[in-house]
Amino acid sequence: MYNKTLTAAFAVAILGSGAAFAADKPGADWITLEQAVEKIKAAGYTEVHGIEADNDGWEGEGLKQDGKKYEFKLDGRTGEVLKDKED
Repeated sequence: MYNKTLTAAFAVAILGSGAAFAADKPGADWITLEQAVEKIKAAGYTEVHGIEADNDGWEGEGLKQDGKKYEFKLDGRTGEVLKDKED
């Protein structure tokens, strides 16, 4: 009984983590990573760090012209800036 409970809990953990990994891939209709970097630089970023696919868009952080660190999120399809917040 104890082993079945652990096995079931382990299976749920694996399945749950697999779903999380699937959300971290760019969608087929998304702009490319290079286009996302271009979009965020056009929004005033001078450096971009840690950009990655997340759910429905690209997100990351970087430095703006004022030298401060910001977090951003772009719509995956259009490249529209959805979040632009000082970190």
